[in-house]
Amino acid sequence: MRLDSLGDVLVTGPAVRALAHVSDGLDLLCGPLGRAAGELLPGVDRVLCWSAPWILADPPPVDPDAVAELCSMVRAGGYDRAVVFTSFHQSPLPTALVLRLAGVPWIGAVSVDYPGSLLDLRHRVDDDIPEPERALSLALASGGALPDGDDGRLALRTGIRTRPPTDRPYVVLHPGTSAPARAWPAERFRALTEQLTAEGRFEVIVTGSPAERELTAYVAGDRGRDLGGLLDLEELAATIAGASAIVVANTGPAHLAAAVGTPVVSLFAPTVPAVRWAPYGVPRVILGDQDAPCRGTRARECPVPGHPCLTSVTTDDVVAALLELCDRPDPGEHRLTGRKVR
Repeated sequence: MRLDSLGDVLVTGPAVRALAHVSDGLDLLCGPLGRAAGELLPGVDRVLCWSAPWILADPPPVDPDAVAELCSMVRAGGYDRAVVFTSFHQSPLPTALVLRLAGVPWIGAVSVDYPGSLLDLRHRVDDDIPEPERALSLALASGGALPDGDDGRLALRTGIRTRPPTDRPYVVLHPGTSAPARAWPAERFRALTEQLTAEGRFEVIVTGSPAERELTAYVAGDRGRDLGGLLDLEELAATIAGASAIVVANTGPAHLAAAVGTPVVSLFAPTVPAVRWAPYGVPRVILGDQDAPCRGTRARECPVPGHPCLTSVTTDDVVAALLELCDRPDPGEHRLTGRKVR
């Protein structure tokens, strides 16, 4: 169970692989925002979907009939075990209660709260560890084991489409975010497009969701290539996999980049800790004032006038970070394309 967003599901990938390795079958229950990511994870036999009012940032009301439907769905699966993955600020206990009511005989989760009889495994972890390691720790404590040769990094299933949108070296700019407090100003992204294309080293591909088409068109301007609203998640993964690097805030495509091995310039607002949520297992440069007053607030709207944690980052800072990443010797291989990052 991982009931929140796209990035949350992606960072649970190593844990899912560890559980799948010791199981005859594995179903993954996601929220609607994470379903597409779940379908790209290795080890998943079937993806189920349910909106959890105790998890989602924009939650539906608690509907007894919907909870009863979830109980019925779980009971019909005949599961031997359930492992409930959460972030540090979420409680697994409402989910565990539903699982108990559905007759699941063994349930494991990380919980700081007393679970009574809701959990068979009440796992404990340190706070400041990367989210993929937090989830993997729970999977291993639940009896999981990574296959031989699995490095524990994020990954996508094989067979993902891998046709890049251009034959020239390019960088991806992804200006949208799931929360405004995490966004670098759109005018900075547009200026970055102009600066990178004027220098001629890279083409610029701008990506975003259908709801972000106005934003991506503005950022691309006359110099970048606007793919806003044109890509499904698998196509977005392929586009990012072919890039020399991506410039992105703390939002789902940052973790998608980590899953395909693409270096990341991370425009990271410290509303949540970078040690937990920065792109995992890939070359990265983290930009943004990590000691800004919004630190640790988990705010979705910026609580500080002027948004100083990210407005302090200039386009020159981002260009320097891109050049640092692209000039690093042998930074690794793209996990979809198999080519070296240069």
